[in-house]
Amino acid sequence: MGGKEQQYIHEAFKSNWIAPLGPNVDLFEEAIASYLGQNVSVAALSSGTGALHLALQLAGVSIEDEVICQSFTFSASANPITYLGARPVFVDSEPKTWNICPELLEDAILDGISRGKKPKAIVSVHLYGMPYQVDKVNAIAKKHDIPVVEDSAEALGSSYHGIPCGTFGDIAILSFNGNKIITTSGGGALVTKDAKVKERAVFLATQARDQAPHYQHSAIGYNYRMSNVLAGIGRGQMEVLSQRVDTRRANYQYYLEHLDKLKTIEFLKEPEGYRSNRWLTCILTPGFEIRESIRHALLKENIESRPLWKPMHLQPVFNNSRNFTNGVSEDLFNRGLCLPSGSNLAKHDLDRTIDIIIKALYHA
Repeated sequence: MGGKEQQYIHEAFKSNWIAPLGPNVDLFEEAIASYLGQNVSVAALSSGTGALHLALQLAGVSIEDEVICQSFTFSASANPITYLGARPVFVDSEPKTWNICPELLEDAILDGISRGKKPKAIVSVHLYGMPYQVDKVNAIAKKHDIPVVEDSAEALGSSYHGIPCGTFGDIAILSFNGNKIITTSGGGALVTKDAKVKERAVFLATQARDQAPHYQHSAIGYNYRMSNVLAGIGRGQMEVLSQRVDTRRANYQYYLEHLDKLKTIEFLKEPEGYRSNRWLTCILTPGFEIRESIRHALLKENIESRPLWKPMHLQPVFNNSRNFTNGVSEDLFNRGLCLPSGSNLAKHDLDRTIDIIIKALYHA
């Protein structure tokens, strides 16, 4: 926590304004919109997953539609597609950013069109805080008139050629889950440049209640609005977001300086014009066995690390989904490891982690 969160929570309790909606919600939304700029409107919601569900619905996705989704991501990027009765089509990554491959994306679109199933939307992810190839991906989407749902759950504080992530899609989503760069314990947001889209999102997120003196509903709604209490936490967190980004980037740089010289460890570097918040510092090892030896060595010392995301096209729940692959994400999954990256890590924590990795490599 940054320090101001309890003050804003106390204001909610003092005013007895605990339930969804309230001053903290409005001010949290304003803080996010101000940070992102680009004349965006923001709806604070109960989760990033809920935000993605609404974004897809607002993009017109419905039963039996096909939605292209980056395969190398967390399952929350894909699950909401199925909530709407639609079908995910998974597209592999490119090695430059580890995000959706523009060439395979166009292949998937043309395949869908040839089958009479033009994709209804594209879910593109800024993985681990690294922006996807925005110009190429968005140009392909525009060429085929397909909306982009920008999954910026891991990328608040990242930017592409100076423009903040979360502002590139037709609709974008953010996450404030407990493991994100800032948190409201749980929570998310929908971001749009169209105020009417925000208005519709808020309507759907509050059980789609019509304007009437009684409870009347002409659409199916959801209980997706953020509470005034959690939004108070968010207000405090937004005040320290820039510090959090600086700290995460410093963690990455420290790991890079001490491990990159080993030559057996690879890092995802920032291409020119890209700025990652370095939400997580990730490394690539020479192979699966060495990755596991490092992971187990860290675990033995009570230090948690995790393999990179297992691609969605390899997940049992999606084993019947269409996919366009090139082997990149599977290789990244087999060789990659997420290192401790928290904003509160001290130098001795980083040194301890680095020392164990070096010893594990020496004995591998």
